[in-house]
Amino acid sequence: MIKNSKVVSALAVAGIALFASHAAQAQVIKVDGSSTVYPITEAVAEEFQKAKKNAIKVTVGISGTGGGFKKFCRDEIDIADASRPITKKEMDDCKAAGVEYIEMPVAFDALTVVINPKNTFLKEATVAEMKTLWEPAAQGKIMKWNQVNPAWPDAPVKLFGAGADSGTFEYFTEAMVGKAKSSRGDYTASEDDNVLVQGVSRDVNAIGYFGYAYYAENTGKLKALPIVSPKTGKAVEPSPANVENGTYQPLSRPIFIYVKAKSLEKPEVKEFIEYYMKDGAKLTKEVKYVPLPPSAYTGNIEHMNKKKLGTVFGGQNEIGITIEEVMKREAKM
Repeated sequence: MIKNSKVVSALAVAGIALFASHAAQAQVIKVDGSSTVYPITEAVAEEFQKAKKNAIKVTVGISGTGGGFKKFCRDEIDIADASRPITKKEMDDCKAAGVEYIEMPVAFDALTVVINPKNTFLKEATVAEMKTLWEPAAQGKIMKWNQVNPAWPDAPVKLFGAGADSGTFEYFTEAMVGKAKSSRGDYTASEDDNVLVQGVSRDVNAIGYFGYAYYAENTGKLKALPIVSPKTGKAVEPSPANVENGTYQPLSRPIFIYVKAKSLEKPEVKEFIEYYMKDGAKLTKEVKYVPLPPSAYTGNIEHMNKKKLGTVFGGQNEIGITIEEVMKREAKM
């Protein structure tokens, strides 16, 4: 009997341990996607995990907006970070897999074109010059700066940019070239913006682009290139103020998280989103992005609680949209 009671006791302990193990596994929130949105989500995740004394784990990956949506629509993650709205194909993929979602704008970004600090000839650039440099027809042909603008030197151009799975790649090519994903291929591409930072910082003839936060973290290594606004004809540098006042065009853009409706049935995911919307604005500012008005975050919570599914963008990226326009659209959702 004693032996049996020991066996029963051991089995009970094992059962409790197994239950605890499963409970611990259930307390993991999986996020993946945009490297642009990553600094915000990672900052929120760190603070949230501290507040929960690490009882809930939040994993944040960087596979690019497109890569994140692939995982999201395959039902592999709870939240997708996105530096552009969900596309029509991604909407169809999610629908086919039975994945429903809530779209939440979390900040605005000034997509930043950067050059090496030792570059003395580039003071500003037009959209037309950026198109000449980056369009598919430039591949293997536009290899020197003076081929873009005769006033620029006879020196080799070294290009660094986002990878093809990146929402930043899609937005930049649409804004500068006129068509999403339409780009020359002979450049150093990476989904990791830190790789691009290092590349531009090491070559006087380099130029690249990525989210503003990565420039703001590396102002000693990089110089931001003012872009001439097609609307005003004036060169405007990327900054939170110029995003807020709507003058940094066409490279200002909203950035998002997409939350799986099914995942919100897990209390820890809902709690994380509530925390994100409560503290996100403060952390957004800390990582050098532009927070949205408070009503945007309360609106996101309302959409979550009312299960307002889908997107207000209809599967299309929109170039040059302002904070005010995003707010009006989301309010009508």
